[in-house]
Order: sequence, then C-alpha cells, then structure tokens
Amino acid sequence: MDKENANASPSTAAISVRDLRVSYGEREILHGINFDVTRGETLVILGGSGSGKSTLLRTLVGLEKPTSGQVWIQGKNMAAISEAELHEIRKKTGMSFQGGALFGSMTVGENVALPLREHTQLEDSTIGIMLRLKLEQVGLAGFEYHMPSQLSGGMKKRAAVARALAMDPEILFFDEPSAGLDPIIAAGIDQLILVLKKAFRMTIIVVTHELASAYLIADRMVLIDKGNIVAIGTIEEMRSSVQPRVRQFLDRVPEPDIEGELDYLQTLTEEYRWHR
Repeated sequence: MDKENANASPSTAAISVRDLRVSYGEREILHGINFDVTRGETLVILGGSGSGKSTLLRTLVGLEKPTSGQVWIQGKNMAAISEAELHEIRKKTGMSFQGGALFGSMTVGENVALPLREHTQLEDSTIGIMLRLKLEQVGLAGFEYHMPSQLSGGMKKRAAVARALAMDPEILFFDEPSAGLDPIIAAGIDQLILVLKKAFRMTIIVVTHELASAYLIADRMVLIDKGNIVAIGTIEEMRSSVQPRVRQFLDRVPEPDIEGELDYLQTLTEEYRWHR
C-alpha cells in the first residue's frame, strides 16, 4: 500500500498536503499529514469521531489555518499567495456542507445563485438559466422557488450540491454527504457524486464515516486516526490491509475499554437482579 503518497510534485497534483499540522491552543489536532490528490480523482477521507478528519477538511478549504506545513491547490501554496490569487482559487472550488448550510430566508434558487451574484457580473437572466441548469443536474428541476424549510433532508443535500456547482468548480468538497439520511436517500447522494465525476471529471474529496458510501464512490481512501494518517490506498488495498487499526475500523470492532465497560455493566445488572 502507498503509505504516504506524497511523492508527486505539488505543481502536478490537484491538491498536495505537506507535513500539515493544526493546533487549537496548545492541543495539536493534526500531526504532520502528507498526501496528494490527483486531478480527476475521488478521495474519501475516513475516520471516527474526533479523528481529525473534519479539521483536515476545514484546512483544505481554507476555513482553518495550518500551524505549520503546507497545503497546495492546483500548484499554488495557499499560505504564500496573494488575496487575489486566493480569491481565484476559491472560485474554482465548491463545498457542500454536512447540514446543507442553506440560507433559510432565501429560496432554493436564490441560494444556488448566490455564488454567481457574489463572484460574477452576469445578467440576471443568465444567472436564472444557470441556476435552473444546476438544479436540474442534481434532480431538483422546478424547485427554485421553494424555501429550504419545504425540502426533505435529501433534497437539502442536493440543493447544497447545486450551489457548490454554481461556479463550475474543478475541485468539489463534501462533508458527510449522507449523514442523517436513510439508506435509500443516501444511496441517491452517492449516485449523484458518481454522476458528477463522470460528467465533469472534477476532483472530489469526501469526508465520511460511512463505509458503504466510501466503497461505492472512492478511487482511494485515507484513514485518519487521532490526527495521523493510518493508511492510504485503493479500496482493494484497504480491504486487504492487515494493519490492526485499519482492520478495527473496517470490521467495526469496538475499543477494548468499551468492551470492558459493557462487561462491567452486565455484572452490575446481574448483581441487581440477584439482590431483587
């Protein structure tokens, strides 16, 4: 398995991460992360709660600043470029947030059109055509006048994807795209990601803890645990890994201390029944 996959030049990869460290106060969350994302690849970042995967995503999209190390996007060191260059790169990336993050006071169409109004000088008529096109691409044709409160959870996710697609990004980020959805709706979101990749050949980074989703959409996976990359590789490489932490995550084996707590609770329960 490609343990680090950090051998590509930052100028040729869509995203390159070099010795990335992020701290909150004195607590270091990410401990020297290294990996590359090739152009047109779908990379899934896996990890349990508190593993650091969300912090990693926030750093990649520029919502967190590295304590040290580098994040390169399309050959540009994000910490060493001008505000104008940073603005241009951000226009080429899209982000679909976990809860959708739609503005409740705006219609679905107004939410999707917002990036176009903020970053372009297009005529209203052109923006109207583009927002309807984006909604059609995610299966929400005709919903531009609905309010977010009128949408189901899956429809909100799709509307968020439409907004992320508004500027025709080259790189698309997803934060827990199927979280909180029933299996059928979640499968629909997975299929949407596959369709977007095939249709637009964009680079896609997905943060999730849903293994079924990851197995369906990933070209490669990164497993992060306690701020470190445990493994990185294709689906086949991850499934065949003999690393204990990888096997524990993929096989859904609980932590040893949790097993101990369950034994303790069972003992207490038996004692309570005996005393009754």
